[in-house]
Amino acid sequence: MNTLRKSILIGFTVLGMAAAHAQEAKPMAKQHDAHPTKEQMQAKMAEMYAKRQARLHDLLKLTAQQESAWASYQAAIKPAAFDGKRPEHKPFNKLSSPERLTLALEMTKKREAMLETRLKAVTTFYAQLNPAQQTLFDEHSFGGERGAMRARWQHRGHRGGWGHEGSPRHEG
Repeated sequence: MNTLRKSILIGFTVLGMAAAHAQEAKPMAKQHDAHPTKEQMQAKMAEMYAKRQARLHDLLKLTAQQESAWASYQAAIKPAAFDGKRPEHKPFNKLSSPERLTLALEMTKKREAMLETRLKAVTTFYAQLNPAQQTLFDEHSFGGERGAMRARWQHRGHRGGWGHEGSPRHEG
């Protein structure tokens, strides 16, 4: 009788382990699905951007007078939608050194123009905020959240990696 109980107990244990293993195996299959398309990624990025902006809007608790400044600010900083057309792409290693530098300079000028537009929009909107709203804006925009997370992380005793403040290279 004892042997029968042990056999049944072992059987149930094996079945339970097999069921647990089968449940763990199902999520792994999802990880190997096809990669999302560029359009799906762009839609996801646009959705995340909209959520961040809505969260910032809610945190700021804007007055009726500030809403028009918010709308102008949003229109100025909204990322341009990708039209699907890409310029002709030459492999970077096939370009001559002057061509590489020219390309890098053109990209830098485009980035600088975008940053100047953004700076103007932020400066105009920021001037409409009261000091408490300005503090919230500073904490929750343009990397402020990441900076706050980094500060909390370091406050808990974690140190930066090589090349960061608090790392062994920057001490003493």
